[in-house]
Amino acid sequence: MNRRTFVTATTLGAAGSACSAEPEATEAALPPMRMHVGAQRSPTNKEMLQFLKRHGVDHCCGYPPHPGERGHWSVEDLVKTRELCESEGVALDMVALPFLASSHIDRESRGAIMLGESPQRDRDIDDIHKMIEGCASAGIPAFKYNMSILGVLRTEPTPGRGGSLYSTWRLDEAVADPPLTRAGRVDEDTAWERITYFLDRVIPVANEFGIRAACHPHDPGVPPEGYQGVARVLGTPEGLYRFMGIQESPHHGFNLCLGTTSEMLQDPATQIHDVIRRIGGAKKIFNIHFRNIVGKRDSFQEVYPDEGDMNMVEVARTLWEVDYPYMLMPDHMPRHDDDPNRRQGFAYGFGYIKGLLQALRETA
Repeated sequence: MNRRTFVTATTLGAAGSACSAEPEATEAALPPMRMHVGAQRSPTNKEMLQFLKRHGVDHCCGYPPHPGERGHWSVEDLVKTRELCESEGVALDMVALPFLASSHIDRESRGAIMLGESPQRDRDIDDIHKMIEGCASAGIPAFKYNMSILGVLRTEPTPGRGGSLYSTWRLDEAVADPPLTRAGRVDEDTAWERITYFLDRVIPVANEFGIRAACHPHDPGVPPEGYQGVARVLGTPEGLYRFMGIQESPHHGFNLCLGTTSEMLQDPATQIHDVIRRIGGAKKIFNIHFRNIVGKRDSFQEVYPDEGDMNMVEVARTLWEVDYPYMLMPDHMPRHDDDPNRRQGFAYGFGYIKGLLQALRETA
């Protein structure tokens, strides 16, 4: 009998003879831990990959070369990107589409899908079909994307520890400038129609080739009447639940940003666990942005993971409980003048996640 078996047997025996208390259900139910630290830092080149590897990151979301006028990656682009990652000991677990990014529609050159403009949106969807097939040929199992018109909304940054600046959103201080985007007014019904049009044409192809499609929620949610004329239907938990039910598919799910999700809630510290259990229990989480906030819906700062309102140890434990098997990656780390490309911030984030996961494994 090894030491761990002896200690477990002795402890259980003592507990059984001393009292009738039962061990916590989560202790007994925890599956083997499969989640691991990851990254989505661009560009995907040798320098960046070595930076990731030095900090214990063995998995990444990569950025193949921009396809330019062709409109889609070639299989060769994808294979070269995967092989470059593997040459530095990093697995390419996911790629970020070259459009459908988290950009504002007024700055987006390929906005037809979110604008509902045919036939251009159908040509863009066809390019996504080609990239899905390319991912399958190149051995890349997933891609991530956004369905956003407004991009990432923020007000002025606020000061944080050590002279850092924290990305901040205060709805009561925000100025909708311009009042409308080039999308005009987009109400909830219109937003859902465009999202459904996309999913009905993309997810069946993802099913055919076995590639996971991971959508990022809206960052942040806005009032029901919208902001700059646009309703953000993926800015509430109810919207996320509706989204994941549009296509019944194991390849349709989320790049679940915990920061963005907590920004939807009035009490992130407690409510985040219910959202994780609902979406993670349905096996709809394909990537995690592991970040924290101070505040709540309509008023928050993005902070370092150890100083926010959510207990990130408990958050990771909940992800473990639902058997989440993919990457946890830092995201939106605070800025500082001494860290212009935020490598210090992300190195801190990688180490935080690595240490947290190791501690959970050793104490389970």
